[in-house]
Amino acid sequence: MKNLKTALIQFNPTVGDLEGNASRIVAETRNAAQAGAQLIVFPELALCGYPPEDLILRPQFIQDCALQLRHLAEQLPKNVFTVVGAPVTDGTGRYNAAVVFHGGKTAGIYRKMLLPNYGVFDEKRVFDAGNTAFTFNAFGVKVGIHICEDSWQPDGAACTSLATEHPDLVINLSASPYHRGKRLERENVFSAAAKKLNAPLLFCNLVGGQDELVFDGGSMAFDATGSVTARAPLFQECTLISTDRQTGVSASQVEQTLLSAHLPPVEQTLLSAHLPPVEQTLLSAHPLEEVYEALKLGLRDYVNKNGFKKIVVAVSGGIDSALVLTLAVDALGKDRVAAVTMPSQYSSNETLSDAGEIAANLGVEFHTIPIFPIFEKFTNGLSSHWKSNEPGLAEENLQARIRGTLIMAMSNKNGWLVLTTGNKSEFATGYCTLYGDMAGGFAVIKDVPKMLVFELCRWRNQQGLVIPPSTIERPPSAELRPDQKDSDSLPPYEILDPILEAYVEKDMGVDAMIAAGFDEAAVRKAVRLVDLSEYKRRQGPPGIKITPKAFGRDRRMPITNRYQG
Repeated sequence: MKNLKTALIQFNPTVGDLEGNASRIVAETRNAAQAGAQLIVFPELALCGYPPEDLILRPQFIQDCALQLRHLAEQLPKNVFTVVGAPVTDGTGRYNAAVVFHGGKTAGIYRKMLLPNYGVFDEKRVFDAGNTAFTFNAFGVKVGIHICEDSWQPDGAACTSLATEHPDLVINLSASPYHRGKRLERENVFSAAAKKLNAPLLFCNLVGGQDELVFDGGSMAFDATGSVTARAPLFQECTLISTDRQTGVSASQVEQTLLSAHLPPVEQTLLSAHLPPVEQTLLSAHPLEEVYEALKLGLRDYVNKNGFKKIVVAVSGGIDSALVLTLAVDALGKDRVAAVTMPSQYSSNETLSDAGEIAANLGVEFHTIPIFPIFEKFTNGLSSHWKSNEPGLAEENLQARIRGTLIMAMSNKNGWLVLTTGNKSEFATGYCTLYGDMAGGFAVIKDVPKMLVFELCRWRNQQGLVIPPSTIERPPSAELRPDQKDSDSLPPYEILDPILEAYVEKDMGVDAMIAAGFDEAAVRKAVRLVDLSEYKRRQGPPGIKITPKAFGRDRRMPITNRYQG
């Protein structure tokens, strides 16, 4: 078998930006061809971005994709094979496809056979399934194509049918989103697929943030025995060059160049020209670094792709807002971040001091707006209409809603995106206020359990101290009444978080959790709070998925629900 130099383009498209994505595909193909690549591969649905969701149901969208595919055939280098993920139609069905270009024309189309319809995936809603394996001859090498899920079932129809074609090489175009532990899971899956197909396998993954999802890249090359022979970095665009020989894939390197042709070369891969450089290429990151980088990338792309110039964070002096503010500065730079603290009569000197200290440490624009005078006017105006004027939950929530109103006013006036600061433990149990601390445009740590918040803050301080140690050490408190602690309303987080993981992520029932050794009272309280809070979560902003099962796309429960178990 002849040598075949292959380039995997770990690509960050924007959903719906058909012209922009197509232009970049042409530029990156030309770059790779100049570097000597003969087979150039882009990820799943690179032309339109992933997931396109119900855009696929619009006939005009499919027509516009077809127009861009015709332009690609005309503009791509004619002396190489280029494989691009794109939606296609045959007049009766709509398909998640891989389009092969060569010689100024479309040389073939593969239609994805296995459509995932679980977790965050909803492909059967918008796509029809292909039913035929596909191979093509690239300079004497028989190349087979899979698209993401096709390789996840080694004994499924896609692997079985392609294996009968005896390909020399298999390429897998993927849009595989990140969650903790996903990298090892992928490695095991594609290793098994390479063995089943008895051929080297090249996995080309999407990178970038799209609403709740983060695609972490991490493209890989496998030989026919299932051994990894090359890896691309995580959370960064890059080109992975591999040379295929009969014995497998070898001589691999990560090209340390920008994917955008119009940008000057630099010493290390950047996510975008106007953003701070990434300190290191993430090939095998620490588990906490992976989560942190996923949150940064998801935040950065949500802000940039939606056209926001600046964001604002309500900083309380607590650990959640400290983490969100630090992530924002690390992702966007200090000049694109503002902080607002809104102390009440219950705010302690310690939290006020910590709020100012972290803003100063990070060098961000900082505003202080006391809420007590506004709160007093509200309570005076409401007192004659309330059944009781004894301070309680209504007064606590009123303070949170005043803060929500103020920060949204700052957002409206200045054009800033509000980042909410609630974590997964709070969203799960409803320990948050609708139209108060839930008010905002993007919930960065919505899928980050409270104990992980502590871990991430400690890890970040090891990279450079920015979060005041007292913020991390102080018992969590909403500070909406005298001497308030989170533990007054919730089980301690070290007890609560494992229960939430079991109930929300693993779908364990009450009896099963109790049998597994969880405290019965804590289990019953946590489950009741989770079930009662579905209506709140349904009204909350989107947030970044980093666990195997996040609220929203992953977990869909009825609000009106009497089932207990």
